[in-house]
Amino acid sequence: MNKTVFLSIGAEFIHGGHIAIIDRAAELGELTVGVLSDEAIMSYRGCPILTYEERCHVISHLNGVSHVIKKDTLGYEKVIRELRPDYVVHGDRWNRNTKQKILELLGQYGGELVEFPYTEEHEYSIFDSRIEQMRYMPEIRRGKLKRALQLANRPLRVLEAHNGLTGLIVEKTQLNKCGEVRQFDAMWISSLCDSTAKGKPDIELVDMTSRENTINEIMEVTTKPVILDGDTGGLTEHFYYNMKTLERMGVSAIIIEDKVGLKKNSLFGTEAGQHQDTIENFCEKIRIGKSALTTNDFMIIARIESLILEQGMADALRRASAYVEAGADGIMIHSKKTEPDEVIEFCSRFRVSHADTALVVVPTTYSRITEEELAGYGVNIIIYANHLIRSAFPAMSQVARLILENERALEAGEMCMPIKDILTLI
Repeated sequence: MNKTVFLSIGAEFIHGGHIAIIDRAAELGELTVGVLSDEAIMSYRGCPILTYEERCHVISHLNGVSHVIKKDTLGYEKVIRELRPDYVVHGDRWNRNTKQKILELLGQYGGELVEFPYTEEHEYSIFDSRIEQMRYMPEIRRGKLKRALQLANRPLRVLEAHNGLTGLIVEKTQLNKCGEVRQFDAMWISSLCDSTAKGKPDIELVDMTSRENTINEIMEVTTKPVILDGDTGGLTEHFYYNMKTLERMGVSAIIIEDKVGLKKNSLFGTEAGQHQDTIENFCEKIRIGKSALTTNDFMIIARIESLILEQGMADALRRASAYVEAGADGIMIHSKKTEPDEVIEFCSRFRVSHADTALVVVPTTYSRITEEELAGYGVNIIIYANHLIRSAFPAMSQVARLILENERALEAGEMCMPIKDILTLI
């Protein structure tokens, strides 16, 4: 009776190293390859460039592969319990805890773990490097947000970035909790944070050329989707051309708010004398922005200020329906209340008639609510809109005071990460 063999693979791209381990695995017996699902790959490195169907098709046509199955998780428990393979094959570089768990599962029935050394070929490392570089390309990056929304079974987690360094933090920060790899799915380039980083007020004083420079600075060193805070979108005539530029750059989405006049931060509410645009005018801006696009990848998301400006729930819902009808790819509902009640009510009522439209929230003031709770109300994107710059400012201020107080850097050094860690991040 043939021995049974199991090998897990992402298979975003295949080179000789992958073929070698498949060949060696097939020599052990009847080989089943578990191809990671799009959702599984997304959980640790973002959307795959090739879909599961495309990757599965490639693997199923390789010599030595007897069966192909979908592997929905990074873990092995489910597949080992169901298949009970005689051998599980893996490369010799991997997570120690995962390896120990596999050994425990195989030990329950006498299965064996076989580790093959990774193929050390210079050409393969060059290939991998070139594939990684593809993730930076606008054509690859631009559609990642829309695809992630289709794949994810949870709200997308988005954190603000205002320069290349903070972009790297959003890109690389991961946490392994209960066997689940948690990360941020996209980055938010906020006008507030961009302005603050430049020492300027958040009144659309930083022009679009400067905003584009910030976007380029971040995109040069990261691969995750970018959502841009577009404030009011500016003049409609300008908005048309700005959409063309952002789409070409590889930005995934812009969020524009339905206000007019000099931009003031929404959290000031009615105190700042802010005014909403008419529904007709804002719908026309959305339509013109959509007409500028040449792909289906780029998203225009309409931000509704009705609750901020105390215009009521009915007005917010009426505007949401009109904006979706005008072509908005998503709706962001904003609130400055410390409790999420009005956001929850809006989401619940909006979902009755708009089941598929992307729904975005920014829980800055109502921060107690969890991602799981928001998911239950139909939220698709959660933006943590200003937390990196808000945490950096007090830390930097304190370091500056410590140097002045002690006339040396020793005491301040306790608050600073080692230079080596910064170099490693970069």
